[in-house]
Amino acid sequence: MAESKQFFEEKEKIDALLNQGYSIVNIEENLSGAFVDFELQRTPRGNEERRKRLHILTADARKYFSTIVFQQQKAN
Repeated sequence: MAESKQFFEEKEKIDALLNQGYSIVNIEENLSGAFVDFELQRTPRGNEERRKRLHILTADARKYFSTIVFQQQKAN
């Protein structure tokens, strides 16, 4: 049960960044998960950061962001 809770927390973080206008621009995977870099696709406002990084630990969240990467590539 704990892993599914962690997955939903990671998914919410990913979705929040996507809803704010970020796109996935880089992924570094290793034995402790994946580091996913997001970049804002518009001019930052106020104190918004241009790039953000999430450390994704669960396999389900890694599959989730992989699907998003494929969708982004298909849209371009």
